Amino acid sequence: MDKAIQQDNTTGWRVYLNPKALIMFALGFSSGLPILLVFGTLSFWLREADVSRTSIGFFSWVALAYGFKWAWSPLVDRFPLPIFSKLFGRRRGWMLFSQLIIILSLCGMATSNPQTDLVQFALFAIVVAFASATQDIVIDAFRIELATVRLQAALSATYMAGYRLAMIMAGAGALAFAAWFGSDSGYDPSGWKAAYFIMAGMMLIGVITTLLVKEPNIDSSSIEKIEDEYQQKLQQKGLGKRQAKLGAWFYTAVIMPFQDFFQRYGKNALLILLLISCYRISDVVMGVMSNAFYVDMGFTKSEVASISKVFGVIMTLVGAGLGGILVNKFGTLRILALGALLSAITNLLFMIFTYVGNNIEMLTLVISADNLGAGIATAAFITFMSSLTNVAFSATQYALFSSIMLLFPKFIAGFSGMYVDHFGYNIFFLTTALIGIPVLILIRLVAKNSALTSAESPTAIEEQ
Repeated sequence: MDKAIQQDNTTGWRVYLNPKALIMFALGFSSGLPILLVFGTLSFWLREADVSRTSIGFFSWVALAYGFKWAWSPLVDRFPLPIFSKLFGRRRGWMLFSQLIIILSLCGMATSNPQTDLVQFALFAIVVAFASATQDIVIDAFRIELATVRLQAALSATYMAGYRLAMIMAGAGALAFAAWFGSDSGYDPSGWKAAYFIMAGMMLIGVITTLLVKEPNIDSSSIEKIEDEYQQKLQQKGLGKRQAKLGAWFYTAVIMPFQDFFQRYGKNALLILLLISCYRISDVVMGVMSNAFYVDMGFTKSEVASISKVFGVIMTLVGAGLGGILVNKFGTLRILALGALLSAITNLLFMIFTYVGNNIEMLTLVISADNLGAGIATAAFITFMSSLTNVAFSATQYALFSSIMLLFPKFIAGFSGMYVDHFGYNIFFLTTALIGIPVLILIRLVAKNSALTSAESPTAIEEQ
């Protein structure tokens, strides 16, 4: 894919003005807004409500929905949603449906208090996570189908910029709103209620964008031909027409996407999946406790919010834009390695922070470094996963990659509160930096295989 991307390098920074890139910026915002509301920001809320760190760690397993989205991605990929798909198209119909569910569930969280309605609160958070994961499936497929492989680095960068800005809004913005409408230094449910209602309103950016964009035009005739032929084979074996049709759909929607990936990459497929499953482990495990760490260090909501909304925004934009440019110039795998290294260094800064204590300058440094490194790493990582995806199975295959990306890290992150309680924040941050070292080794192993470093995203499927 790197070679193909580099052919588009003549456009330079102007590629970010492409209407398709601007569309992905808005959809990236819609995709990035919910995750912190059931992850980092939720941890801040729970900690202020005097929920234990161990419970907060286990509560982060709500976000495991993102790690299992491959299980229902074939439905999103091939199944037309009643009413919505008829009115808006297959991709836009699923997008709009998931966005509306997110809005309603965030309003449900806003009306719940974790001190008195923890079960109800958790149920709404789970629905947000599943609806958000569904939105990610369809937006990722939409992005891959929206443009040729040469534009994917730019689309990934603008998507990531919107995604990271939304995370800042759901992080710093939500904290600021909770402070303004409630109490800055103590727990006030009314502040969090207002903050989550406002976040629900922010999701209208995604709704409006979905209503304005056009449905991507993808030629699915090759898959339909295979499905018809397979249905005929099943009928010849004695199955009824309805059963044969269901079996043929299952084969093309569920089996073929995974079969296609393993056929194209062979024995190297497992190495790729191992890299994907471990790449974000450092920042995901650290992220569960970062906001709880700020609370325990004595920072107020407004202090964290004010720094995040200025330096976080700037470094997010710089990181995402720089990531896209660096991928164009140096190739995906080199920037993947750079991103992994930056994640480890950022976590070491957090470890140093534990010894510095409550210091605004240090808070500014770690928030800036975290957003810069994450922007570069994620832009490269999205480009890498997109290059592995066959456009014929875009939703299912990319959902597989992005699920694996989060499944193992989020499972490990669930024990982060117990680890902090036992060893302390300094050892915790050091450990999260060290567990990123194997990622660099895996990138090196993948880089040795020229077939992987030059792979392009297929635009069609071969006859099975």
